[in-house]
Amino acid sequence: MKVAALQMVSGTQRSDNLAMARRLLEHAAAAGAELAVLPEYFCAMGLRDIDKLALRETPGEGVVQAFLARAAQELQMWVVGGTLPMQTGDPARVRNTTLAYAPSGQCAARYDKIHLFRFDNGREHFDESRVIEAGAAPVHFDLTARTGHTWRVGLSVCYDLRFPELYRLYAHAGADLLLVPSAFTHTTGQAHWELLLRARAVENLAYVLAPAQGGVHENGRQTWGHSMLVDPWGQIVNTLAQGPGVVLGDLDAGRVRQVRTQLPALEHRAL
Repeated sequence: MKVAALQMVSGTQRSDNLAMARRLLEHAAAAGAELAVLPEYFCAMGLRDIDKLALRETPGEGVVQAFLARAAQELQMWVVGGTLPMQTGDPARVRNTTLAYAPSGQCAARYDKIHLFRFDNGREHFDESRVIEAGAAPVHFDLTARTGHTWRVGLSVCYDLRFPELYRLYAHAGADLLLVPSAFTHTTGQAHWELLLRARAVENLAYVLAPAQGGVHENGRQTWGHSMLVDPWGQIVNTLAQGPGVVLGDLDAGRVRQVRTQLPALEHRAL
């Protein structure tokens, strides 16, 4: 199955970001992708954290959800919207939500980011908990490829990548594809992005598809980019350093079976 990680440099205007996302989705569809995944915050990177509040949507209603459903149906592929702000019971907070849409245009899965990023090195300061309410539950869904093979897909977002227990739960549930839409900072991405993605692939003997924000944004933030597809042996199949673009690659169910047979580490869990 051909898949695509879509890299963006999202700005403050939702309409401009959605137009760019649509162009990238069309590129992926024309290349034969059956699954295309957008990065975290693909619909907007605001000037302030609280800008997310003005863009929040309710489940089943909203500009971004309609955009994703329409793209999936019109392009006849699975579309995963990296994240969008979803309403909570607290008017001062949103959920950072990933939604997966089937080619029918129906929403097949929702995952709310569990781990909230906090970082302060004296020059850069981030604390997602100021505006975001953490999710509480892992979510996976099944995707049947055109070949008839069913992939089990585990959902995660950005900072979740640092918590291997989440991905172990997915592997235990039979996941063979892990999605990590992200907006890693340049500082943390340069240090740990590739290392962590390859580690999660190797630990769980699964493909990892990680679309990212990659560039300098209107708000002055610099994101690391390097969207990539990693195979179950930890090899990078394809990557893109910076700027908007599409990272394409093929998933091979036989490759997953091969590495899990040769090294049955998932069967050797003792804890």
